[in-house]
Amino acid sequence: MFIGEAPGAEEDQAGEPFVGKAGQLLTRIIETMGLTRSMVYIANILKCRPNTPEQASGNRKPTSEEMDACVPFLHEQIDIIRPKVLIALGTTAVEGLLGGPVFITKLRGQWQTYRNTPLMPTYHPSYVLRKQTLEIKRQIWEDMLQAMAKAGLPISEKQRGFFLNP
Repeated sequence: MFIGEAPGAEEDQAGEPFVGKAGQLLTRIIETMGLTRSMVYIANILKCRPNTPEQASGNRKPTSEEMDACVPFLHEQIDIIRPKVLIALGTTAVEGLLGGPVFITKLRGQWQTYRNTPLMPTYHPSYVLRKQTLEIKRQIWEDMLQAMAKAGLPISEKQRGFFLNP
């Protein structure tokens, strides 16, 4: 189960999480894991797009109050899905799950536990798109390999070798 922060404008319009450019990257990551989007569950901490007063478009970070109001719905989703692992996409998702401020650069790649389920904090796909460095891509892929192993998914030598030889 992948968990992001909140729907953006494109997601709000489509009524589906992660459909924009970040969603397209997430789909490629999922497919590289040997899965399809229909085989995983994708959710957000917030269930609706945060209000952006006086803006026709754009996004903003959800407030802690907004996240607190929506987390019970996420708990229901987790209870129904019963995922083998949770993958928190980005700082805001990790903060919404674990509470308090976090530094994703320090926490990513290190297993946490959320509601008795292993939780892997990693970078948000939009961060990967903004940075576009081999190091960032390699780090998010290492996180996915850990998640695959924890979930008992097969990992091929090709998958293990991604980003080893620049």
